[in-house]
Amino acid sequence: MTDSWVNPAERIGSDLHLDLDTAGGGSRRAVLGRALREAIAEGRLAPGTRLPPYRSLAADLGLARNTVAETYAELVAEGWLVARQGSGTRVAPLAAPTASPRVPKPVPVRPEPPAHNLRQGLPDVSSFPRTAWLAAARRALNAAPSEAFGPGDPRGRPELRRALAGYLSRVRGVRTNPETIVVCSGVAHALRLLFGGRVLRGPLAVESYGLPFHRSVLEAARVRTVPLALDEHGARTTELSALKGVRAALLTPAHQFPTGGPLHPERRVAAVDWARSSGGVLLEDDYDGEFRYDREPVGAVQGLDPQRVVYLGSLSKSLSPALRLGWMVLPDHLVEPVLRVKGEREAWAGVTDQLTLADFIESGHYDRHIRRSRQRYRDRRDRLVALLARRAPHVAPAGIAAGLHAVLRLPPGSERSVVKAAAWQRIAVDGLAGFRHPAARMPAHDGLVVGYAAPADHAFGAALDALCGILPPPPDGD
Repeated sequence: MTDSWVNPAERIGSDLHLDLDTAGGGSRRAVLGRALREAIAEGRLAPGTRLPPYRSLAADLGLARNTVAETYAELVAEGWLVARQGSGTRVAPLAAPTASPRVPKPVPVRPEPPAHNLRQGLPDVSSFPRTAWLAAARRALNAAPSEAFGPGDPRGRPELRRALAGYLSRVRGVRTNPETIVVCSGVAHALRLLFGGRVLRGPLAVESYGLPFHRSVLEAARVRTVPLALDEHGARTTELSALKGVRAALLTPAHQFPTGGPLHPERRVAAVDWARSSGGVLLEDDYDGEFRYDREPVGAVQGLDPQRVVYLGSLSKSLSPALRLGWMVLPDHLVEPVLRVKGEREAWAGVTDQLTLADFIESGHYDRHIRRSRQRYRDRRDRLVALLARRAPHVAPAGIAAGLHAVLRLPPGSERSVVKAAAWQRIAVDGLAGFRHPAARMPAHDGLVVGYAAPADHAFGAALDALCGILPPPPDGD
C-alpha cells in the first residue's frame, strides 16, 4: 500500500544533488549525514521524497556502499528518514529542522476588499453576457480558417477589423476602413506603441484633469505632458497654439474624464484647425462614447479629419477590462510606423477573443448589450441624483448625464476628510484631486469621482446609502 503522503509520480528519487561540504570536518559518513539533514531541513528534499538506493547513491558520490547504508540507517533512527519493505527509503513525513531554524518570511497580507466598490472606470462585471459571448465564441471558432491559429497579424484579425470599421462608422461617426484599424490591448497599450515606439513625440498636451495611469505610461516613455486648462465647455483647445513645442494633444471630447463635460463644438473645430495648421496630431480617447443618457451621443472628432486624429477605444467600459481588447483608428501615414513598432507577431490580443468579438458585433449582440447597459447605468445615475437631492442637496453631480461615473462637487476644503471617511467605512471611491495634473494652473476643485456602474444590482442601494453617510453636512446657513 502506498502512503498517502507520497506522490510516486513526482517523488521517485532517481537523482539527488547533495553538497558534500567537508569544511565541517568529520568522516565521510558524517559529511553525507550532514548534507542529507540540511537538504531535508531546507525543504530541498520534501516529505515523501524517495531517496536513491544506497548502492546507486554510493556509485554517484564515489562512496563505499556501507558508508551510505550506515548513513541511511542513522537518519532513520533519528527520524529524518523512514524505510519500509517494498517502498524504499523516503524522507519522513514530519521531518523538520532541529537546529538553526530559519525565520519564516512574513506572508504578505492582502488588503481587505471594500464593503462598497464605487471606483470609477469599472463596469458591472456581474452583467457580462456570458451566454451570448460563449455562443459567439463557438460560432467564431467553427468558422475560423486554419491560418487564424498561426502567427498573428500585427494589425489584428481581419474579421474583427471589418466588424469594427462598420460598427464605429455606424455608431460613432468614425471615418475608417479595416486597413487603418490596428487592434491593441487597450488605450494604455496604444499610448505605449505611439510614444514608446517614437511614432509620435512629445511634448503632449493633456487635459488638466485626467487618468494618472495614462500620464505614468507617457512618463515611462519620456514624454513630457503639458496641462491644458478645462472649464464647463471642456478643454480650452483654442489655447493649444500657445503651448510651445507641443506636437500632439490627448483629449476626451465626448465626456471629459473625469469632470464630465463634453467638448464644445467650437472647441472641437479649434482642435482640428490647430492640428492642420501645426502639423500636429489629436488623440481622441473615446472611452465611454456610447453611454450618453440625456440625448444621442455626439459623434467622434475623428470624423472631422481622419488624417489628423488618432481614434482610441476599448472594451474596458462596455464589456470587461479583463478581455484586454482595444483599437486604434489611424491616419494613413501612421499605419506602417505603428505596425513596425508592434512587430510581426501579435503578442497582445488573443486571436480567439478577437474572432469572438467580431462575431459578437456582427450578430448584433454587442449592440443589444450596449443598449441594456446604457439603460442600467442611466437608472443608476438617476437613483444617485435623486438620493442626493433628498439627503444631500448641497452636493450635486457635475457634467452631463453620461458614462459610468459622476463627479460630486464638495464644499471647499472637505475632499480630504471625505476620502478618509470613505476609507474608514471601507468605501472604495476616488477624490478628484488624484486626477489633477501636477503642473495644472487652473483653480482646484474639491470633489468625489463616484463610479456608479461597478456594484452588482443587489449591492447598489447599500453602496449609495453608505456614500451618503460620509458626505459633509451643508455649510452653515444652508
